[in-house]
Amino acid sequence: MTSPSTAPAVTALDPEALRSWIVEHQDLVVIDVRSAAEFESLHIRGSYNVPLPLLSEHTDELAARLGSRVVLVCQSGTRAEQARQRLAKSGIDSTYVLTGGAPGFAAAGGDVVRGKDRWDLERQVRLAAGSLVVLGLAGGKFVSPKIRMLAGAIGTGLTFSAATNTCVMGQALSAMPWNKAAKEPTRESAILTLPVADAPAADAWEEAKAS
Repeated sequence: MTSPSTAPAVTALDPEALRSWIVEHQDLVVIDVRSAAEFESLHIRGSYNVPLPLLSEHTDELAARLGSRVVLVCQSGTRAEQARQRLAKSGIDSTYVLTGGAPGFAAAGGDVVRGKDRWDLERQVRLAAGSLVVLGLAGGKFVSPKIRMLAGAIGTGLTFSAATNTCVMGQALSAMPWNKAAKEPTRESAILTLPVADAPAADAWEEAKAS
């Protein structure tokens, strides 16, 4: 039996629990780490959009502004978990990942804001990877056997993505024009607009940055 001192921290939060937290806790901060385009399509009302690449670039600065009750949101939980791990390295070990992401919260009757319907990034990755595999197999049969290497390369890339919990194809697709919002989040518009929950920590960050 696992003792309380060694029990793993609970990092998952279900949609029903988040609905209660939104009502009960004024200090709650919900951060959506999807792209701005995905955020525009559907997001939890009151949440902040800090895309994962931006969060990764300014993790320490973001961590200095966060309090003790933070929920991370994406499409399915994968990117939110990456964000949680990054924040944990910066000393924020009390963040939660929303189970089922923004769509799961909407399905549970949560208060969301809907915009233009778009394919989420994870769905685009599946389409692109599947299409390239089919293209490689078909090309290998009808054009040249060497084209089959394309399918192998995609398989290798997906294996690497799973092993490292990253997605190079997703990063590439996120830069495509159709995945750009009218206004992309920046350090100033996304991170510096977050309420400062712990002023001393934020001051320490500013001092460290200046030194």
